[in-house]
Amino acid sequence: MKNMIKILVVALTTLSFSALGFAQAKPATPATPATPAAPATEKKTEMKSEKAKTHRVTGEVTSLDAKAGTFAVKEKDKEIKLTADSKSAKSALEKVKVGDMVRVSYTEKDGKMIASSVKAEPKTTAAAKPEKATEKKADVTEQKPATK
Repeated sequence: MKNMIKILVVALTTLSFSALGFAQAKPATPATPATPAAPATEKKTEMKSEKAKTHRVTGEVTSLDAKAGTFAVKEKDKEIKLTADSKSAKSALEKVKVGDMVRVSYTEKDGKMIASSVKAEPKTTAAAKPEKATEKKADVTEQKPATK
């Protein structure tokens, strides 16, 4: 009985060590494919740095040439000159006129601002908002005496 237990323990121990050996075995790879992998990682990092960040600007259109796809948007104190690149941006420019408020998503590429989307914004003035609020309050005050 003791001999059976010893044989069983030795067999299980041998089996477990051989399984660990297989788990840690590395596949045989030649050294030459490893060197091209390094430039591939460099290309990936270069692509990440070249990937343009999308910016957004909301402002008033100060100049517009819909046929050429160029326009300028003034936001607060700065004016940004943009070029529409996509068909959707160019078609949106045809609907916009100078003085309209727009929201533009753009990227900077080779020193040029390339607009990817142009959306017309409704004009809202600071004076218009309080008038609406006072009208609503006036309606509420007029209704209160009528209900009593």
